[in-house]
Amino acid sequence: MSERAGIGYDSHRFGEGRRLVLGGVEVPGASRGLAGHSDADALTHAVIDALLGAAGLGDIGQHYPDSDERWRDADSVALLEEVAGFLEQHGWSVRHVDATVICEEPKLGGHRDAMRARLAEAVGLPPLEVNVKFTTNEGMGFVGRGEGIAALAITTVERAD
Repeated sequence: MSERAGIGYDSHRFGEGRRLVLGGVEVPGASRGLAGHSDADALTHAVIDALLGAAGLGDIGQHYPDSDERWRDADSVALLEEVAGFLEQHGWSVRHVDATVICEEPKLGGHRDAMRARLAEAVGLPPLEVNVKFTTNEGMGFVGRGEGIAALAITTVERAD
């Protein structure tokens, strides 16, 4: 067996008139969503990049470029499911996901379990193998000024030799 780890990062600025989707979960009552070509789910995008990186299969921009209209308003969890299948075709199994969402607001703790469950289902893992955490940027930088949300993820994948 060989194991690899991958790291993913994504950020999106807030955009008016958009719904806020993180980890495949629409956050009810959020005053603003994230701007982007797809649904702008920064958490799921970070997980996708971490998985692709762990398997040595590129990055999200290679597979789902924002210059391609096919991906406009795409459901990022559907893309994550596709990526998990792509890894499987290349002999890789997803073993663990750990992610952090960085934002000043809204408070997201009440949505943790739903995000974990949605991401776990998309990659074929039990929810306990997917961890989602939340933190702020203590008022610093674009996140601290409330201009957007960032997410960081690390994943572990395994391949039978």
